[in-house]
Amino acid sequence: MSATADHAESLAARLGFQSEQVVQEIGYDDDVDQEFRDLVEELVGELVDEEYDDVADAVLLWFREDDGDLTDALVDATELVEDGALILLLTPKTGRDGYVEASDISEAAETAGLSQTRSVSVGKEWAATKLVTPKTAAKSKR
Repeated sequence: MSATADHAESLAARLGFQSEQVVQEIGYDDDVDQEFRDLVEELVGELVDEEYDDVADAVLLWFREDDGDLTDALVDATELVEDGALILLLTPKTGRDGYVEASDISEAAETAGLSQTRSVSVGKEWAATKLVTPKTAAKSKR
C-alpha cells in the first residue's frame, strides 16, 4: 500500500469508520472522490446504497449545493442509523462546483440535531464534516 493510501485509510479510521461496519452511502455520483470512497470501503467492507432497508452503523453522505435541502438530507440520514452513529458529510471544497458554505453546514447540522466535531480534507475536490447523532434513550429504532 502506498503512503498516500496508508494516509487515506488511516484518515477513514480516524474519522470513525471501523472494520465490518455497515456504512450506507447516499448521494453517490461520478464526481465523488473515488480514492477516498474505495479506501473507506476497503476498511469497512462493501458500502450499502440508498435502497438498504435496515439500520446502518454509519452514513457516508455526498452532498452538493444543488442536491436539495441539506437539513432534510441530514434528518433523513439520522433515521438510517442508531443513536451516537457517525454521519460523514462530504461536500465540494471552496471554489468547486457544488460548494456548500460552512455556515450552511453548521446551521443544517444543528437544526437536524447533530453534533459537528470537525472538518477535514479527503481529496483534491472534497471536504468531510464529521457529524454525530445524539445518544438518547427516547429514540427508538426498528
